[in-house]
Amino acid sequence: MEKFYVTTAIDYVNATPHIGHAYEKIAADIVARYYRMRGKDVFFMTGVDEHGSKVEKSAQDAGKSPKEFCDEMADKFKTAWEKLNLSYDHFIRTTDDYHEKAVQTLFLKLLEKGDIYKGTYTGLYCEGCEDFVRERDLDDSGNCPNHKRPPKKLEEENYFFRLTKYKDRIRTWLDTHPNAVRPEGRKKEILNQLVDPELADFSVTRSRKSLTWGIPVPGKEDQVIYVWIDALSNYITGAGYPHDPERFARYWPADLHLIGKDINKFHSIFWPALLMAADIEVPRQVFAHGFITVNGQKLSKSLGNVIDPISLVNNYGADAVRFYLFAGTPFDNDGDFSLKDFIEKVNAELANNLGNLLNRVLKLVTDHCGAVVPNCDPEHTLRSQANEIHVVVQKHMEALEFAKALEAIFALSDQANKYFNDEKPWALFKQEKRKEGEEVLFTCLEVLRRIAMNLYPFTPQLANDIWHQLGYTDDVGVIGDKKDDDFFDMIRPGMKINQTGPVFKRLELAAEDAVSAAV
Repeated sequence: MEKFYVTTAIDYVNATPHIGHAYEKIAADIVARYYRMRGKDVFFMTGVDEHGSKVEKSAQDAGKSPKEFCDEMADKFKTAWEKLNLSYDHFIRTTDDYHEKAVQTLFLKLLEKGDIYKGTYTGLYCEGCEDFVRERDLDDSGNCPNHKRPPKKLEEENYFFRLTKYKDRIRTWLDTHPNAVRPEGRKKEILNQLVDPELADFSVTRSRKSLTWGIPVPGKEDQVIYVWIDALSNYITGAGYPHDPERFARYWPADLHLIGKDINKFHSIFWPALLMAADIEVPRQVFAHGFITVNGQKLSKSLGNVIDPISLVNNYGADAVRFYLFAGTPFDNDGDFSLKDFIEKVNAELANNLGNLLNRVLKLVTDHCGAVVPNCDPEHTLRSQANEIHVVVQKHMEALEFAKALEAIFALSDQANKYFNDEKPWALFKQEKRKEGEEVLFTCLEVLRRIAMNLYPFTPQLANDIWHQLGYTDDVGVIGDKKDDDFFDMIRPGMKINQTGPVFKRLELAAEDAVSAAV
């Protein structure tokens, strides 16, 4: 069976998860569910980054030890992802024993090879970015443009990685693998950075005087392994490097790293360079997506504009959140969150468009066909269009064009609604044109089945609810177990439908305005 390994960036646990974290994780879940339905052996990994000065300070502020704080915060991320119905296969924590040992193994390998060396660096350091920044990149107030705070002047003796040794190899990799970094604009940014003479060797350790919460350098207790080896290597350690060679051989290289555009440099330059130095194959694709913003600003606890995904789900449901985040904005662009638009768009598509069609069709099947799928198999243009749309959806999904995929799915729902209204099956039954009425209902049921299958990666619970109301019981087959070829099967005549009420209820503004910043 062909494999597909998809990862997300791992999130710092210095603050609770917000909708920006959720955006990327849902995207990875959509990809994972889609490729499982394509018959692939999917390995979907997410997790949390628990080391570093920001985490250490947050633990101190909370009156907890770093490990106690991280345990508590890791559970909050897991709870949020469970609420959002994520189907990850592995949740990695950088405090996991196997990860810490693997990081030390990797560090020693690169040190022995000569690609890590000891040196001294003086520069401006942004704690928010956990990276050195150039003075020319600061805003007019002298602040980091991402975190709106001034960097600190820092001088330390630590270990460096020889990035300059691998710049030409990275450029060759990008030139010979057109889809290695996407979208194209972000790839061009990386190519421009590679020719920048200021892109130099980078620090991979910190002095224990400035950072105590981290993985120690073996034999050098005064040094702590820094984020760019610790965090980035989660993609290989979580896949089995080096403790589970069979799993690692099965899933590596990663087929898709999903990351935010602000950390593209680290994943498209630092990370492949580290892998090249370690003689490990580079990932097949890095996709640097846009942000979910509020009033045009990136979500940030320091800016006070974070949106709690758990509150959103509690008030409006996981499927509504999952659908809205990907229905309106291309994945490579920034998308501004608006609660008003959220409710209007979800109601228009999930309740009015799709939900209403399902309810009307099932009611007529109940009233005129004994709640049983009618026994007919007419050829119909609408089903041919559904076949064509399935191919279009496949193309968009493989390109991570989620908004276009959803647009195609709901275009099919629009066509089915028009067909239903034009043919007026209720009138056909009244005129005793039973065969013609059954053919209309059969066609609509069949198209609804296909819509549910295509919609499943985005809104798994809604798709399953449609599936069951169409008459598919678990012994017949769960929608998530259906494979791509099953799309072209027909709904089974004689199955008893199971109409249990509206498949999606219209949203109303919650009394508790958990996202007031977005209104």
